Amino acid sequence: MEFPSFMEILDFIGTFAFAISGIRLASAKHFDLFGAYVVGVVTAIGGGTLRDLLLGVTPIWMTNPMYLVCSGIALLWVIIFGKRIIRQEVTFFIFDTIGLALFTVVGVEKALDLNFPLWVAVIMGTITGAAGGVFRDVFINEIPLIFRKEIYAMACIIGGICYGLLDWFNVDIIINECVTGLCVFLVRLLAVKYHLGLPTLKGEGQE
Repeated sequence: MEFPSFMEILDFIGTFAFAISGIRLASAKHFDLFGAYVVGVVTAIGGGTLRDLLLGVTPIWMTNPMYLVCSGIALLWVIIFGKRIIRQEVTFFIFDTIGLALFTVVGVEKALDLNFPLWVAVIMGTITGAAGGVFRDVFINEIPLIFRKEIYAMACIIGGICYGLLDWFNVDIIINECVTGLCVFLVRLLAVKYHLGLPTLKGEGQE
């Protein structure tokens, strides 16, 4: 039995974290178990699936059932610690941000491994990190985080650029992955803590 690589471990942790964020919100909306699991799976693999289709490769969950298993474990986790997880807004934020950070790293590295240029890798990292959350929010009838004022997808873009810079300086890949993930996490954390966001467009008649 082959031991998973560091990148695969990051991918599984990100899957678990994102699945919990989706299941947690679905539970708060009183979805049944199957509905909550579907939301968790879509949150966990939605971004990666869209990325792989754009890169022209088979979506990873179709070749490795661990992604579906991780989502199932996340469902059990929410069932066991249900009330504590559902009621704590900070819990959702932590798991969502962990998933965002780890999936950004996975997306960037996968695109680079397939010999795509850095600008494509940054986009793929952003899609991997943010698209699952968009699908989740649409499923539960919420305005996706990516479309709100607070920084979300921009954290992925900054992380992708960070990865590219460290790679250009030939920084060890594991150190690069850790620093990039931490960069995304910190940008998102600071954005929420200090209410940082991009300027908003004003419609006609608005001042």
